[in-house]
Amino acid sequence: MAQLLDQIEWGQSILSPVSDPTWEGEVKRRAGQVSEVDRRVALSPWVREVCVSMTSYRPAAMPPRLFNIGALVTAQENSCRYCYGANRAYMKVLGYSEAFINRIEQDATFAELDEKDRAFIAFCRSLARSRPRPMKADYDALVALGFSPLAVSEMAMLIALGCYYNRIGILIACPPERAFERMANSFAGRLMAPVVRILMSMQKPAQPAMLDAATLQAGPFGSVVATLAGLPGATIFRAGLDSAFASAVLPRAVKALMFAVVARTLGCRRSEAEARALLAEEDFSDAEIDAAILTLRSPRLSQRDALLLPWVRDTVYYQTAVVQKQTAALAAEIGDAALLEAVGVAALANATVRLAMLLE
Repeated sequence: MAQLLDQIEWGQSILSPVSDPTWEGEVKRRAGQVSEVDRRVALSPWVREVCVSMTSYRPAAMPPRLFNIGALVTAQENSCRYCYGANRAYMKVLGYSEAFINRIEQDATFAELDEKDRAFIAFCRSLARSRPRPMKADYDALVALGFSPLAVSEMAMLIALGCYYNRIGILIACPPERAFERMANSFAGRLMAPVVRILMSMQKPAQPAMLDAATLQAGPFGSVVATLAGLPGATIFRAGLDSAFASAVLPRAVKALMFAVVARTLGCRRSEAEARALLAEEDFSDAEIDAAILTLRSPRLSQRDALLLPWVRDTVYYQTAVVQKQTAALAAEIGDAALLEAVGVAALANATVRLAMLLE
């Protein structure tokens, strides 16, 4: 069983908060509040944009009540103390009982959940864990239970984006939102919860513009992103991938190699093929790509960038405290700006490859 909240070992914060009043005003307008993660990723325009786009997203095709349950289960499965605690507190504010949340955490069977709900929770755990890796049959099984294909695609997308956000929280060891957690669990918090729910229901954050399949197809990992056509959330993936590979903080080639390493670790042929196509544009031969994936080294990488391949492999399957120590050591070698971009790329690679696995 996945770890419970108080069982997760959590390290010291790796990135300090950055004051950016303009950005914080934008976050408040779109998401309602500025989180610890928002402050610590503020230096990277694309990493912070994916984060706030995800937290302000509202489901368009899947049942809304599964949205919050899925966020909790995915964070628990990824052992992200930050996201797990925040999602747990958020569910308390929404009116879920402690007993209900406990049973979800312990993967118990109970009357409040029907067969479709339980299948969705199992899907969340399987895709987040990816050991063994999920397959298209897992997607098809949810459709066979009565969910629409678009709803299942949105479930997969939101679990993948949850894996992105969870890794951001884990890899920078973001301090938990303890004040929010205390409020949600307090007597005063329970009294205030109905008012908070009314205020939250009045918030209607703008959703991403809908892109057509041809636009989604154009760009890195287009064959994966295009499968999300019909969902506003597809724009988060398209914009995130485009801006990640356009950023000049790390070379495009090392980012493509990081995606290739994650794809090989998860055994996803489609994602590896997409990463190889990007590397071919950088004049990497097949032999050079194979050697880099196999040895986690490449003579074409700088001394700094060579540190990223073994590190990113360890972001696929990890023990939270161990990967946080590895990331802290990496930060000491490459500096905050490069680390933040590397964290964003690792998180985005893990999200994209998990989405792609459901196509095979």
